[in-house]
Amino acid sequence: MSGARTRTKICGLTNERDLETAVDAGADAVGIVCDVPVDTPREVSVERAAALAAAAPPFVTAVLVTMPDDPGAAIELVDRVEPDAVQLHGEFPPGDLGYLRSRVDAAVLYAVDADEPDAATRYDDVVDGFVVDTADEDGGGGTGETHDWERTRAAARDLASPLILAGGLEPDNVAAAVKTVEPFAVDVASGVEATGGEKDPTAVRSFVERVANGTTTEATDRRAEP
Repeated sequence: MSGARTRTKICGLTNERDLETAVDAGADAVGIVCDVPVDTPREVSVERAAALAAAAPPFVTAVLVTMPDDPGAAIELVDRVEPDAVQLHGEFPPGDLGYLRSRVDAAVLYAVDADEPDAATRYDDVVDGFVVDTADEDGGGGTGETHDWERTRAAARDLASPLILAGGLEPDNVAAAVKTVEPFAVDVASGVEATGGEKDPTAVRSFVERVANGTTTEATDRRAEP
């Protein structure tokens, strides 16, 4: 993705006010957490998830973030929420993800553990992108912990699918993360929150601005190289 603009996803939105904050700040995508077995203040009901997805304006991608028991449950949830993309956490064989992708009218993103980014190669031809995140003991993301960005960058070189970097990102470190990994997009939840499940508008704006500035600076640095 050398030279391309890094996109930004603000995840874990629970209300229309925070959705508007993310959109006004210039976020490319918004994440809505629904039907996950882990305890998180960012989870919303199916009805609220559908309302938030519908409220996302054109050219802003609404991403349903979920951790289903099986592909059938994911298909049913996507049909009810109608997101632009679905981000799956949990363990699935490639065949299940390929089946899911063929049955939903949404892009399919698969979350891989930052401790094993090379595992993404098994799924490269059956998903539309990967989220590399620091997983908790239950396999969910949103831990707020960073990981080895250099290792993630190396793994990304072997992937044809776009890579979305997550895990412990915040306004103070996201420019360095973009410069190191050169991801297709970055994904933030707790790093821009005032409290659990409620976004801090100043932090959201700062995060999006620093991603944009970091991408611009990186491109300028390349053009300046002899």
